Amino acid sequence: MAKTKTLFFCQNCGYESAKWLGKCPSCGSWNSFVEEVTKSSSSTDKNEWRTKSKQQKSTPKRVGEITHEKDLRINSKNSELNRVLGGGIVAGSVVLIAGEPGIGKSTLMLQIALSVNCKVLYVSGEESEQQIKMRADRITNIESSANECFILAETDTQDIFSQAEELKPDVLILDSIQTLHSSHVESAAGSVSQVKQCTAELIKFAKETNTPLFLVGHITKDGTIAGPKVLEHMVDTVLQFEGDRHLSYRILRTTKNRFGSTSELGIYEMLGSGLREVSNPSEILISQKDGELSGVTIGATIEGNRPLMIEIQALVSTAAYGTPQRSSTGFEPRRLNMLLAVLEKRCGFRLGLQDVFLNMAGGIKVEDPAMDLAVCCAVVSSLEEISIPEKVCFAAEVGLGGELRAVNRIESRIAEAEKLGFEEIYISKFGMKGAEQSKFKITVKPFSKINDIFSELFG
Repeated sequence: MAKTKTLFFCQNCGYESAKWLGKCPSCGSWNSFVEEVTKSSSSTDKNEWRTKSKQQKSTPKRVGEITHEKDLRINSKNSELNRVLGGGIVAGSVVLIAGEPGIGKSTLMLQIALSVNCKVLYVSGEESEQQIKMRADRITNIESSANECFILAETDTQDIFSQAEELKPDVLILDSIQTLHSSHVESAAGSVSQVKQCTAELIKFAKETNTPLFLVGHITKDGTIAGPKVLEHMVDTVLQFEGDRHLSYRILRTTKNRFGSTSELGIYEMLGSGLREVSNPSEILISQKDGELSGVTIGATIEGNRPLMIEIQALVSTAAYGTPQRSSTGFEPRRLNMLLAVLEKRCGFRLGLQDVFLNMAGGIKVEDPAMDLAVCCAVVSSLEEISIPEKVCFAAEVGLGGELRAVNRIESRIAEAEKLGFEEIYISKFGMKGAEQSKFKITVKPFSKINDIFSELFG
């Protein structure tokens, strides 16, 4: 007979307590404990996921005695996802993909299920089979592999395991983890204890059967993944699907990856027929316009291994209400304030009584310090009402003394600018050490001070 007991869990980090606490001793958050009824069941429960008879007892081994295959990745037939995952889907890995409602998580997972050349079990706890079929009909070119994608509308983990044992899929997709419930816990689906229990059972299944597992997760109003923080520690890879629902472009970022880099980026475009991979994101991040406009510059940045050319838009106007505003979209506000202070102190531009608005075109967020020079030039261009030529781009970090500092992988940035037809690129003269400037057709202009660039551009 199972014993029933009541425990309190922190909704933020999953900390477990026998009594209610006002402040979580683990993460320090206030009023985050919720009461949940749990049930402890014995290991001989008939509904428990069992593979002990198939599993061999583990014994210690020397590192040199352990063998592994060199290529254990499955090609998802999606170059953007392969790049973010580090080269493909790793056998036995657990991937958590999270994003806002309506951003396209289910569409992306269904496209992967329909395109990969292996047997896929797509489990949905949110939609019926008919709804999934309607979405699949909107996705083009699925006829060749549609017979290898199996749909299951189920939320009970034990039923999912029984179907997976019978089908033996090569890839398992669950949409979403917050809708699943386990018979070992008597709390509601989506609660802290249910999410932890279901995830633990699914990870055990994935590791013992060597089946890649994709988990779709919800996010809170603060933008963090719903459920306990321990969920992110349990999985192998955490992907964030970002973007404005009012815009067509989506960005897939990785915040944790045990099998690859965490700085890679995947870009998609949402169409009526599904998500389209964007192979050259620089073209969509640079808007098409008639004539030259003041306050618009192009900066060369690096996201993972991919160089990008991003359009920066700045607007400087007199503060109408006395207190100047500082607003930025896609750029760190504190760094913008620092750059404005450098322009006023080192370059003599009076920005203390000016409203400054900054926007990264395309809805992308940039943290690369190499965008400093492009931001400064955009602000001065808008302040002086002098446009910068369209075929000019920038890549340099600005120091507090007004000096230009070198940035990493400058050759990749220059090559990307040359490929997109730019004629000039302004960089730090300390960044070309060891680089062959003669192999580029684009004009590379190195400077040491930001004042020298303003003299070159604005006279």
